[in-house]
Amino acid sequence: MSDLSISIQEARTAFEPGDEVSGNVSWNLAQTPRGIELRLFWFTRGKGSEDAAVVETLNFERPLERETRSFRFRLPNEPYSFSGTLISLIWALELVAQPGKEVCRSEIVVAPGRKEISLGSLPNKKKRGITWTVHS
Repeated sequence: MSDLSISIQEARTAFEPGDEVSGNVSWNLAQTPRGIELRLFWFTRGKGSEDAAVVETLNFERPLERETRSFRFRLPNEPYSFSGTLISLIWALELVAQPGKEVCRSEIVVAPGRKEISLGSLPNKKKRGITWTVHS
């Protein structure tokens, strides 16, 4: 049986843009992996086409079958985590063991105030015939 895990310092799940996210990753695999990679990325979820971008990757050199290693990423200033009726943008850390299909993902929020932006919470504004509704 194989096991991968991501442990974020202080068990935090929400961050300000520009904050540092750090912690430990662990794995317990049936055989020595060729590589272990931790990715900081964002992706969209919802109706229509989905998008994703890897912002930073950390490759762990000469991994053993069972190991714990530390990590540290500086979060970018954008894009912010948001959730809307049609689409959401989610930040995540993903630990991948190669070869194989072993993956562990931990979703986080990256936004001002450490709170995901709700697109339904913008103020009412009318611009060029389009009405935007914001709920406080």
